[in-house]
Amino acid sequence: MQDLLRHVRARGLAWAPEPRGVDAAGREVVAYIDGDVPAYPMPAWVWDVPVLDASARMLRAFHDATAGFVRAGRTWQLAAHEPDEVICHNDFAPYNLVFRRGLPVAAIDFGAASPGSRAWDLAYLAYRLVPLAAQGNQDLPRIDEPARSARLARLCAAYGDVSPGAVLAILPRRLEELAEFSEARGGEFARHAELYRADARAVLQR
Repeated sequence: MQDLLRHVRARGLAWAPEPRGVDAAGREVVAYIDGDVPAYPMPAWVWDVPVLDASARMLRAFHDATAGFVRAGRTWQLAAHEPDEVICHNDFAPYNLVFRRGLPVAAIDFGAASPGSRAWDLAYLAYRLVPLAAQGNQDLPRIDEPARSARLARLCAAYGDVSPGAVLAILPRRLEELAEFSEARGGEFARHAELYRADARAVLQR
């Protein structure tokens, strides 16, 4: 993670956390970023349209800044995916964004990053921020289908070069992989697996 953060910051991504090395316990350290990091249940302002636009543009900027990052010899916490277009954050969602005055100004928690496609990473942001979940998912607000389609189209337009169809096509696989990862971790994480699979089925039924 430290090398990745140094790489993207050197390419102008000033909002990425400044890497500070590793502490005595072997934990990676980054500089503190002042602001609010929302948690579930999300505050109402997380669903404002300007947040949708700004988050998509931030993800695009991160992806673009990963160009040229050397993959050889690296170990990734999560599996890499083809096509290897960019380095994916893999958890780019409101709970990993730092907000000030109701807008995201930085992202955190890059430890799960790995190579993959733009659509793979954008699909997860869409899942969490459009949102694209089953009606029974208590973490996410219920919105009608026209509003959901409009928000997805807007998110993709703000990001650029990835269509809503590409997001919807890849999201079920993204959620199934997340379910399998959660089951493998066990404990509290395993209880989320069926939720992810229910959300995947809801996407397939659109």
